[in-house]
Amino acid sequence: MERHGKIAIIGAGYVGASICYALMLKTLAQEIVLIDINEQKSQGEALDIVHGIPYMGNSRVYAGTYKDCQDCDVIIITAGRNRRPGQLRTDLVEENTVILHQISMEIKKYYNGGVILVVSNPVDIMTYKMTQWMELPEGMVFGTGCILDMSRLVRQIAEYVKLSIDNIQATIVGEHGARQCPIWSRVTVANIPIDEYCKTFGIEWNDLIKEEILAKVQAMGAEIIKRKERTHYGIATCVAYLVDAIVNDRKIVASVSSVLNGEYGIFDVALSVPSVIGAKGVEKHLMEKWNQNEIDFMINCSQQMKEFISI
Repeated sequence: MERHGKIAIIGAGYVGASICYALMLKTLAQEIVLIDINEQKSQGEALDIVHGIPYMGNSRVYAGTYKDCQDCDVIIITAGRNRRPGQLRTDLVEENTVILHQISMEIKKYYNGGVILVVSNPVDIMTYKMTQWMELPEGMVFGTGCILDMSRLVRQIAEYVKLSIDNIQATIVGEHGARQCPIWSRVTVANIPIDEYCKTFGIEWNDLIKEEILAKVQAMGAEIIKRKERTHYGIATCVAYLVDAIVNDRKIVASVSSVLNGEYGIFDVALSVPSVIGAKGVEKHLMEKWNQNEIDFMINCSQQMKEFISI
């Protein structure tokens, strides 16, 4: 695919601006354009970020319009209403469906290529709808999904076994929200299955501990929002990781959200599964061996998510 060295970010709020800053620090594009309904906000964020470029990067950062979606390698969508304290991500479905539908129509006026990366919540539902609206080849629209949850899970396991996060391999699949499932059957510590590792070193490991770790992971977003009213640094780092994989065609594996077409017995719904990310977005879904409880959980999750999609 032809590369232009250009990335557009739609939505210049805390998440969009933090993503822009992270991309600039990693010099992942020659041009980064911020697009927002509030032009003063996007101009201010662009100016603030660009003033540090001589010391930290060499990207051109500026505020623009939807016309600037032309010739982009990646278009990142962060716009929409954010969660308030006490809200679930799925509480945002109706409002953000309207907002993202309008955004999709504006993008389509000028779109001539590039991966669409959805960050807006509820990300799985917004990813499904954006896939329908954009009508692009499979995998060219995908969402951040459970990649941040996966990062949180790895850290929680590392803290529990008292090792560096580099020694932990773990994946969360399903919804970025209440209906997510760690694939415990494939978690490894220092390349050793976690059950075996904990038994060898006398570390307690059972279903109750798994539930406690998952509860902490699921509560982290709400805990941060309760304390500072928003989350943005963690997801910005994750987005930079995914953008790096796209623009440099790195073929990484990450648990991101895209529409499934038969994988794990699931059809016509966007959920996170381990996926290969490269220049064409989600290039394939990995068909891992999960235990039956994990497969059943995913199928049940997909059925529940379809109810939200119809809203």
